[in-house]
Amino acid sequence: MPFKGFPKEGLDFLSQIIVNNSKEWLDTHREEYERFIVAPNKAYVKEMGEHLQILVPTIHAIPKTNKSLFRIYRDARFHLNDPIKTRIGIIFWQGAGHRMQSSSFYMHYDPHEVFVATGIRNFKPTLLAAYREYIRNDERRSELHAILEDLKAKGYLLPEAKYKRMPRECNADDPHSYLYLMGAIYAYTTFPPDKTFHSEAIIDRNFKIYEDMSDLQQWLYELTLHCDTNADVFR
Repeated sequence: MPFKGFPKEGLDFLSQIIVNNSKEWLDTHREEYERFIVAPNKAYVKEMGEHLQILVPTIHAIPKTNKSLFRIYRDARFHLNDPIKTRIGIIFWQGAGHRMQSSSFYMHYDPHEVFVATGIRNFKPTLLAAYREYIRNDERRSELHAILEDLKAKGYLLPEAKYKRMPRECNADDPHSYLYLMGAIYAYTTFPPDKTFHSEAIIDRNFKIYEDMSDLQQWLYELTLHCDTNADVFR
């Protein structure tokens, strides 16, 4: 089906999950879930994937669960009383690694907010070690700082530092040393699910955001290549 925007019925469906959060309820409303959530999400992935190929010809845009689409179920080990997600995530990533540890373009939405981001939203230990080693190079560190400052100047938001203690081998007096304290590198913006969100115009809006953030995406992709190249060191 062609992408025509995210339907309002999809947000209504997510609102119902908030008060009916059980596998049994979802099973009895499976047809609505497929029609108002899954089908438009798949159409969006196909359409946005074609646009993103302009920026990144090797982008992964795969309209399947555990690929560009996320499972609707949370990890049952930690969510016995709320097993169903109440927001929907969509990801496009570059590289051969795990999608969540790859440079990516991302979006999630719920009845109240649309969140659009580019980057890597959580460094696991292997990638964190690679990142810290990578930015010990002055040029790479300065380049990342400049990219982040440019995005802030354009009105985009950045995550807060995750760590308080500087790695022992790093120079805390360096003006860009704050980068060592980051547990993720991404830029993002948010907006309410408005008229644009419910139309095909969301493609152009999100693509413009991703285009603004493409330098960050490329920098992080080069980081992941470095991590792959030095895999034996970081295992």
